[in-house]
Amino acid sequence: MNAVVAEHVVANNATAERGLLRFITAGSVDDGKSTLIGRLLFDSKGIFADQLDAISRAKHKRTVGDTVDLSLLTDGLEAEREQGITIDVAYRYFATPKRKFIIADTPGHEQYTRNMVTGASTADAVIILIDVSKVKLGDDGSVELLTQTKRHSTIAHLLRIEHVIVAVNKMDLVDYDQTVYDRIVAAYKKFAQQLGLTDVHPIPLSALAGDNVVEATDKMPWYKGPTLITLLESLSVYDEAHEQPLRFPVQLVARHNGHEANDFRGYMGRIEAGKVHKGDKLVVQPNGQSATVKDILTLEGSLQSAVAGQSVTILLEEYLDISRGDMLASAEQPATLLKTVTADVCWLSEEPLDMRRKYWLKHTTKQVAARVTKIDTLLDINTQERRAADALKLNDIATVSINVQQPLAADAYDAIRSTGSFILIDEVTHQTVAAGMIRIA
Repeated sequence: MNAVVAEHVVANNATAERGLLRFITAGSVDDGKSTLIGRLLFDSKGIFADQLDAISRAKHKRTVGDTVDLSLLTDGLEAEREQGITIDVAYRYFATPKRKFIIADTPGHEQYTRNMVTGASTADAVIILIDVSKVKLGDDGSVELLTQTKRHSTIAHLLRIEHVIVAVNKMDLVDYDQTVYDRIVAAYKKFAQQLGLTDVHPIPLSALAGDNVVEATDKMPWYKGPTLITLLESLSVYDEAHEQPLRFPVQLVARHNGHEANDFRGYMGRIEAGKVHKGDKLVVQPNGQSATVKDILTLEGSLQSAVAGQSVTILLEEYLDISRGDMLASAEQPATLLKTVTADVCWLSEEPLDMRRKYWLKHTTKQVAARVTKIDTLLDINTQERRAADALKLNDIATVSINVQQPLAADAYDAIRSTGSFILIDEVTHQTVAAGMIRIA
């Protein structure tokens, strides 16, 4: 983030369908997230022999006998291995002949939800793990999903993660019973419909035994769908950032020595959305000055054009007052200037919100003083109902109003993720206290 700023790396439409896929695992404690990723890496030959040897000799493994504890592949912190939990976000990279993957193994503990938000902010897909042994199945046909399952699904929806895979894990503990699986999937789909999630892919598996992870199993003949890895390979990923209007937050103003005759002023940064060509007419936000692109420079030399995802230096025909935090935007479709920001926020701090004090709001490369003036509604994770509230505490999700000291050139998160997201920072401790998604009517 930029904890909540999306970072897509699909370079062009030709690689979008089978290019890089970023996905996360999410769920409650001990649902098997780390074991699932370990199984994916192990069965797809995504680990080295020395890594396998190291975890086979690990002193904190939780498996019996010579069985390898695959969860240790991602639980890298000593505290994680001692406690048998995931605390930090662990990123792992692997590839199959069809696709490259970046996995974020995120914590299940409620107190580490902030780390799950960080991992989810750049994801194209999420695997929501559900442990069949923890779901309460009533004799009356009722099914009670865990609160963390609902919380992580809600965050995935707020962050607009495109694909949701519901991995019903530990099917071996219920003798691969189809009825149990069907009841859990039906309950999740009902909840997903309340949320507004549309692209939901359920799959029964056992991460520990390897059933339906990379290899298909004959223990569930009633399941006719793909294995998890086959499903991940098939998901479409299209980076819409190339089709959006230009958004170029200025990171740095680069100048030659002012005494040189060939003095120039270049604006360095990463194109967050859209395209830019030599000769394009731009607008500088928030001051509204007009500008014309003179040149586009990279380490390799001058370019005729550049697209979202590229880091470039833009030279302008005009001499203008532009500094870090300003935005070069499409003259035809500029960003919206906001002095009052309406946003959905996830509160990440153990210190509750104090509406009497100021926070720093970090948006792209701009940081401004801000104050939360109103909590419009607080979201009930279990019922998805919104109600009035006068306080925010750790892991609360709410719609709030924020006044900023200087106007922000921003977009709705639904339109452009990178310029529709922000974080709030405690001005004393410098800790990130909230992640926000801007909503513009």
